[in-house]
This record gives sequence, C-alpha cells and structure tokens, in this order.
Amino acid sequence: MDRSKTKLPLCGSCLGFKVGGWERDSVPDCSLFSCRPVQGFCFPFLTPSGRRSYASEIDQIGSKAVLVTGCDSGFGFSLAKHLHSKGFIVFAGCLFKDQGQAGSQELDNMKSERMRTIQLNVCNSQEIEQAVEQMGASLKDPEKGLWGLVNNAGISTFGEVEFTSLETYKEVAEVNLWGTIRTTKAFLPLIRRAKGRVVNISSMMGRMGSPARSSYCITKFGVEAFSDCLRHEMHPQGVKICVVEPGNFIGATNLYTPERIKAIAEKMWKELPETVRKDYGRKYLDEQITKMESYCNSGSPDTSPVINSITHALTSSSPYTRYHPMDYYWWLRVQIMTHLPAAISDRIYIY
Repeated sequence: MDRSKTKLPLCGSCLGFKVGGWERDSVPDCSLFSCRPVQGFCFPFLTPSGRRSYASEIDQIGSKAVLVTGCDSGFGFSLAKHLHSKGFIVFAGCLFKDQGQAGSQELDNMKSERMRTIQLNVCNSQEIEQAVEQMGASLKDPEKGLWGLVNNAGISTFGEVEFTSLETYKEVAEVNLWGTIRTTKAFLPLIRRAKGRVVNISSMMGRMGSPARSSYCITKFGVEAFSDCLRHEMHPQGVKICVVEPGNFIGATNLYTPERIKAIAEKMWKELPETVRKDYGRKYLDEQITKMESYCNSGSPDTSPVINSITHALTSSSPYTRYHPMDYYWWLRVQIMTHLPAAISDRIYIY
C-alpha cells in the first residue's frame, strides 16, 4: 500500500492532528466530524465511510458459553445482559450473590436457562475452584470447553503515593491484577479446549501514568503485560487474547460519588503521618478532592462503547488485539503520552 496516496480523515477535535502511523487499532474515526464521539477507532483497513472494517461473526453463538466476572453492577452487569441478548450462555460471576444483592437478583429474575449467576470472588481461590467445577458440570459438552472469559472485576481509588498506604496498594492489586491472573489460570484449560477468547478489561491508565492514580495504574499496567505474554503463549493453541482499554466512563459505573470521594480522602488524611499532613497542608488535599470530582463529572454516562468492544472481541472471527473505547481527547492524550518524549508529554498534560 502506498501511504503517500492514502488519505486519512482529519478531525477538528483532534486539534489538527493527522494520523500518519499504522499502529493497530489506534486511528480514530473522524468521518462524522463530531466534537468528541466515542468508539471510533479502526484498523488500518478502512471502509469507504472511514469506519472500522469488522470481520464476520463466529458461528453458533447460541451454543457457546461465556464467563463474565464482576457482574454485580457497572460494565459486568450490562455486559451479561447484552451477551444474553446475543444468544450466549452467560455465567455471571457476582461478588455478592450469596447476599442476594440487586445485581445478581435482577439477573436471576430473568428466569432464563442461558443466564446463570454464580458466587465468585476473584480474590478467593476456593470460590474460583468451585466455579470451575460448577461450570464444568453444567456445560453441555465440557470437552468442547468454555468459549469466553471476560476479566471485568475491578476496584479503584485515588491518592498520591505519599497519601496511599501499602494496604491500599495491595488491596487494589489483589482484585485488579492478581484476580485477573488467578481467574485466567483456573479457566484457561476450558478456554483452550474451545480455542476461545480471554478478554481482559484494562484502562487507558494501563498505558499512561496519572497523578494520584498510582495504585490503580500499576495494576492495569500489569494486566497489559500479562495479556501480551499470554497472547504470545496462546497463539499456537488457537486462543485469542484481547485487551479493552476504556477511557473515562466513571459517570456510567458509579464507582465514585461525591460522598465516596470525600470518604476516601478523609480516611487517607486521618491515616497520614503528622509530618506529611504538615508538609502538604489541608488545602492541598481539598484541591485534589476538587480535581477528582471534576474528573468524575466529565466521564461518559454511556457504557455502550465498552460493551460493543467486548462483544466484538467475543464474536468476531478476527478480533482486535486492543480496543480503545474512549473519546478523542483521551485517545489523543494516550498517543502523545506513549509516543512522544516524556519531557514533551509531561509539559502538555502534567506540569
């Protein structure tokens, strides 16, 4: 292909930034020239409309089973219902199923043979082993395996390095990183038999650092590395590994309410050594609370770009390695922070 003769769309919201490289799944769809559309990233092969050229879907979706973790709320809850509507047999892993809380109850109330909730804490090896046994026994043909695993369960928090306790670092990593690894290892034999898919939910913060988010970023950077290594190892086995890197969808997941942000900040402040409190001052903490509230309020309230990306990873005969459901501002920021010298990107976004 002669790149010099290939015209790529240019969008005003990209600040006149014309994409000339061919990094897979990294080019935004600017064909509509809207301000900040979401879910517009494409492989180099473009259709006449400038949209991503989707491959055909897999056959016999109705006979394939998928496990989704973290289905009590947020992405997981919405995804479980969406995959069910597509015809999949859905095993919805819920942290609070044994407590009969709303998410698992609503899924159970669907009264569908294809929607099956299971108690699943990704930090609990015993519950994971029980889930493997339970699902193996209920699969129509266990020897054909499990088609898909979506590692969605995750938690988040905020706070500067000096403000964040080691216990908080460990708690976030236990769910986001070790939970993903633990669950994948347990279900990989079933996935391998089906030559199926593992879809790991990372984040744009798995590609770039951000002030006050180190405890979250390091876990998502870890998920990215784990996914890359696993993809290389599973290629000869016919298993595809996909990573979904959502942008700011906090507004849709209710991870942070103003009350929760203040509660986290107050807890951090109380646990800080007196020296750190004195050096930073309460005004500094209040400024960080305001910044976090602003970030949360700017998040997209619509989860469909993320749900559609995960669905494509599970249903396409040729899924993408990475999906970037995010608006143009965050897409451009990720590209700048991962491709330009740090001295430049830091000057633009950090300092």
